[in-house]
Amino acid sequence: MECTVTWTGASGTRSAMGFVAETGSGHVLAMDGAPDANKPENGGANLAPRPMETVLAGTGGCTAYDVVLILKRGRHDVRGCSVKLTSERAPVDPKVFTKIHMHFTVTGKGVPASAVERAIAMSHEKYCSASIMLAKTAEITTSFDLVDA
Repeated sequence: MECTVTWTGASGTRSAMGFVAETGSGHVLAMDGAPDANKPENGGANLAPRPMETVLAGTGGCTAYDVVLILKRGRHDVRGCSVKLTSERAPVDPKVFTKIHMHFTVTGKGVPASAVERAIAMSHEKYCSASIMLAKTAEITTSFDLVDA
């Protein structure tokens, strides 16, 4: 896996702290820094997600992927899955994540709560590389709602 991240601020773009990531799979992701009122030249223009927001989003994507796949492999009739991540970061540099809560909403027909609970646990204990990495600095907690539809 590879990725090239390029600073776009030097090329006269709207944001002094914009970046473009080009992934090895051929996709592009824009990122931007937070605006800095005291030193605008050091801040972004709020044109794209912050780099740490993309880390959080990637973690959500990683674990949601696992949960859906585990439920499908268990032949459960899963019809939807979302995960809302809330986090806290350390107050000083490096501002690592210290707490992350993931609340899943799983929709399906006749999906047992025990299967959802097991899928979430398997993701966080074995499969989701991102959450397993972040668990080195952050306390990760989970919860879920199951919607029968």
